[in-house]
Amino acid sequence: MVKAGKRPRDPEATRLDILKASCSLFARNGANAISISAVAQKAAVNRGTVYQHFASRELLVKATLDSISSRMYEAAFGDVASEGERKIEEVDIGLTMHRLAVFAMDNAELSRGWLLQILASPEPTADPFWREFEGSLQRFSRTKLAQDNIDSQALSVIVLSSIFLWPVWAQSQSKNKAERRKLATRMSREVLRLSLFGSMVPDEFPGVVARLRAPVMQDDMVEIASPR
Repeated sequence: MVKAGKRPRDPEATRLDILKASCSLFARNGANAISISAVAQKAAVNRGTVYQHFASRELLVKATLDSISSRMYEAAFGDVASEGERKIEEVDIGLTMHRLAVFAMDNAELSRGWLLQILASPEPTADPFWREFEGSLQRFSRTKLAQDNIDSQALSVIVLSSIFLWPVWAQSQSKNKAERRKLATRMSREVLRLSLFGSMVPDEFPGVVARLRAPVMQDDMVEIASPR
């Protein structure tokens, strides 16, 4: 029986509070900012409580990254349980890019921190969001909807880096949330336009077309043909 004046313990709520505090620290200074003591202080619990939910700092960091990844996944793709099940032909690519751009604009530091962590990771496919994003591009590249010779990993880094760094520009160019939302839309539209049309007229760059159709060589990009 709970004594009067004391709230009953809610382990799941406490765990979520701890993760929220850890995500907040991560957003400021990356994984290095996460420590049991710092998280306990920010979550207003003692260190023992943190250890009850996360047996080590390493597990807390992993849970924090998983939490961020899940939020990004849900923002862009929907339910995490749907991973790998969506038919790529039925995906609304424009809407997916827009949702991701809006999430990045609303969670700028968190998104950038996640990106830097993934880029430095020797095992990025362990992350659910990266796995689905890069995996979607891989599946797309094997359909008749795609251009030839897509490098899904390189394209994933290009797209995500652009979307997650765009808020840095937005913060210096906008005064309020409405303006930032417009800038998020601009980025998602440009990613979509580049995906659909690119930026170079192929007929004007026959040398570039030939280079991209040829097998990848070590010195592939030493010299790019000039417009004719």
